[in-house]
Amino acid sequence: MTETGPAPLLHWLLGKFPDTPKSRAKQWILAGRVTVDGAVIRQPHRMMPDPRDALQLAGRHAATLSPGDGWPIHPRVTLLHLDTSLAVVNKGPGLISVPAPNASLSALSILADFIAGRLKPRDRALAGKALPPAYRKLELLPVHRLDQFTSGVFCMAANPDARQKLVEQLRSRAMKREYIAFAEGRAREARGVWRDWLQLSRDELRQQILPGPNPGATEAVTHYEVVEEFSLGGGKHTVSKLRLRLETGLKHQIRIQAAHAGLPLVGDRTYNPRPRVVFPRQALHAQLLSLEHPAQPGKRMEWTAQFPKDLRQFEAVLRGGKISWENAFDSSAAAARAGETRESLESVKQRLKQKSARNG
Repeated sequence: MTETGPAPLLHWLLGKFPDTPKSRAKQWILAGRVTVDGAVIRQPHRMMPDPRDALQLAGRHAATLSPGDGWPIHPRVTLLHLDTSLAVVNKGPGLISVPAPNASLSALSILADFIAGRLKPRDRALAGKALPPAYRKLELLPVHRLDQFTSGVFCMAANPDARQKLVEQLRSRAMKREYIAFAEGRAREARGVWRDWLQLSRDELRQQILPGPNPGATEAVTHYEVVEEFSLGGGKHTVSKLRLRLETGLKHQIRIQAAHAGLPLVGDRTYNPRPRVVFPRQALHAQLLSLEHPAQPGKRMEWTAQFPKDLRQFEAVLRGGKISWENAFDSSAAAARAGETRESLESVKQRLKQKSARNG
């Protein structure tokens, strides 16, 4: 007789492995070795219809964690995927991606602490979920990175061989990376391609665009598409929401190319030094990452990262039409008004001093 009604995951697992003791099958589930449709499920008594072939038992050292919308292991790091070859996270703004000489705290170091058991997830519901023992020995290695104040999705390798294969995907442009940005101004065309020659400054803090090929310069290619336009100041000004796909991946590539195209990013203090719209960081978010799994040739995987709170709020304000271009977001006008106020006060003080001197 075939069962068709819902039953606990543990029931279906025992049906697939009838010679396995119930206690051991339960341990497999709690250890993260059981997947349904590729997703790890750690609740032995979760009700579900017969998963049939979608129910899989991973090897002791081959479990994969794909926690849906992610595990918030830190206020600025959400884990999107983890296996013995690859880690994918959604990084919040203000945190560097990988350790640097002057800053040891990074998304990579936070995830390494979590894997090693030195960091408990901020979500209490996750604190009791143990990682497979094999994960404790993983060596996280950088593959690419996001700027400190750029949020979004990026990946790390979990062993040297995986890193080599992932870096090769970057070089061959097989890895797909898409960003969402908010920029001041309106694009000339609804979509297009930016091709520029970039040269990094000697201190490696800024890019500059050169008129053509030059010693030390590298070609940068970015595909852009206008997703939406927000009218400000009674239609006199525009903030554009852009979707950007990297073909190459140079430092500050999107930021310098957007500024060069007349679309400086909102909040970019480096390439938009006199912003009209005030925002605490560059309004840039790595939304999508797509790659071939380094240990499973031919298996394409894709992740998307949700907007952090600051960008969600910013877009809601734009869409609600509550922004006053000059009053709330024109920093230069605000500074000018502040200067005029100071000048007026000084003039009043000076006149009072002169009047007092005459009276005296």
